[in-house]
Amino acid sequence: MIERIERQTEGVKSFLLRPQTWRSFRAGQHLDLRLTTPDGYQTQRSYSVASAPGFKGLYELVVERLDDGEVSPFFHDVAEVGDAIKIRGPIGGHFAWGPEDGGPLLLIGGGSGVAPLMSIVRHRAAVGRDVTVVLLHAARTWDDVIFREELIARDATEANFTLLLSLSRDTARRPQDFGRRIDASLLNMTLARLGTAPRLTFACGSNAFVEAVTGHLLDIGLDPRTIRTERFGG
Repeated sequence: MIERIERQTEGVKSFLLRPQTWRSFRAGQHLDLRLTTPDGYQTQRSYSVASAPGFKGLYELVVERLDDGEVSPFFHDVAEVGDAIKIRGPIGGHFAWGPEDGGPLLLIGGGSGVAPLMSIVRHRAAVGRDVTVVLLHAARTWDDVIFREELIARDATEANFTLLLSLSRDTARRPQDFGRRIDASLLNMTLARLGTAPRLTFACGSNAFVEAVTGHLLDIGLDPRTIRTERFGG
C-alpha cells in the first residue's frame, strides 16, 4: 500500500510503500512492480529501493515521470495514498552493499539512478560511519538534484561522507561541485577526493550514462572486478 508520496523534483516523486509482509533487504536491491489495467493488460517495471534496510518497515521508491512510459505516468497522475500496489522482491545480489563489504566506496549516480546509492548512503550512516564514501551525483540542473537537501546536510554533518554534484546544464552552486558532464578528468578529481582507490564502485543510471562512466573508470585504471553497475532505459 502507498503510505506516503513526496515530491523530489519537478519530474520525480518518492513513493513510500508499506507491504503486507515485510521482507528485509540489502542496500542497493530493487522491487518489481506490476500494474494491471481494467481490461487485464499487465506491465511490470523494476525500481530500486532508496530507503535504508529496516526503515520503519517502508520501501521508498523513486519514480521519474517518462511521458512515453507505461508505469511512471500512472504513478505521477493516478496513484494516491492508500492505493494497493503489487510488488515482488526485494531482488538483486550483485549491486548491493553491507558493512561487511567495507570501503572506501565510490558511488556514481545519474538522475534517478541515485536511488539505490541513496540506500547505501543511508545504510552506511546507520551501521558503518567509519566507511569513507564519495557520492558523485549527476543531474541536468540544481533543481533536478534528487534528495538534494538531505544529501547536502549529510555532506555537512557526516564524517567520511562527501557529496559532489555534476550539473550538465547549470553552473555549480558550491565550490566543490562541477558545472559540466562527467568525463575522465572529472572522475580523476573525484578519486582524488576519495584519497585512495575505492574498494568498490557502484554506478547507476541510464544505459548511456553507465556505459560512459564505466569506460572512463576502466581507462583510468580501476580494477573491473571492483565496479558494479545497474542500468535502465533503452
